[in-house]
Amino acid sequence: MPRHRKFTQVDVFTQVPYKGNPVAVVLDGEGLSDAEMQAFANWTNLSETTFVVPVTMPGADYHLRIFTPKDELPFAGHPTLGTAHAVVAAGLASPREGWLVQQCKIGLVELTLGDHGVSFRLPRYALEELQDAEATAWLGEGVKLLGKAHAVNVGPTWLVAELAEVAALESLAHDPARLTAYYERTGMTGATVFALDGDRVVVRSFAPGDGIPEDPVCGSGNAAVGAYRLTMGQIGDGDSYLASQGRQLGRDGWIAVRVEGADVHVGGHCVTCIEGVVTL
Repeated sequence: MPRHRKFTQVDVFTQVPYKGNPVAVVLDGEGLSDAEMQAFANWTNLSETTFVVPVTMPGADYHLRIFTPKDELPFAGHPTLGTAHAVVAAGLASPREGWLVQQCKIGLVELTLGDHGVSFRLPRYALEELQDAEATAWLGEGVKLLGKAHAVNVGPTWLVAELAEVAALESLAHDPARLTAYYERTGMTGATVFALDGDRVVVRSFAPGDGIPEDPVCGSGNAAVGAYRLTMGQIGDGDSYLASQGRQLGRDGWIAVRVEGADVHVGGHCVTCIEGVVTL
């Protein structure tokens, strides 16, 4: 029997409504089947939709499941931050000295909440250099890279590559069909490419095979870039930087990345844009 369930939509990586990346959050997902969750995520047509369900792991403050329009993810960045914002606002979880612990398919994820927004500690990351020329052929001719492209596993696995020029990144005329064919063959989630513009890191993320031609502001993609930069020696313990993403789509997202030891932390501000109920 369908019932009314509390629902909110949160804009992530922004303090200005409608300039970040929205995530749909069903705050009462208990009892929904996998198929029902997937169908609703397909209907919202957002890069991710989350469902808050009963906790099953000791130490977790809340439990969420994360869906793209086509599949469930073990972990994702902006849904993690947006859902944390939503559950605190709804009174479903309370930070302990600024800390929350989220349960998702990847396990337990630590979050901090404060005046600078919400941030998560990346639960894990692993890098593998990509030797296949097809890994970057989708970028098109004449696009110069710095270093080799890598597969960066942060839960989802992103193809990460650094472009030599920010202008080339901003005007990128890539081949989405070729990218989709490559990452479907290799089991990746999509591609995140970046370039440096002074102290700012400019990022774009693409996952057309999952129904996301371009992710406006991607938390796990930026986490993968942070892990790549740390592993490549571009940044180290105690370093931090700001990344921007989404201007090609009319957004203006800002992502804060910091390194503590070998840990990568990713965060930003969140704004609630919609509150109400959905019938599921």
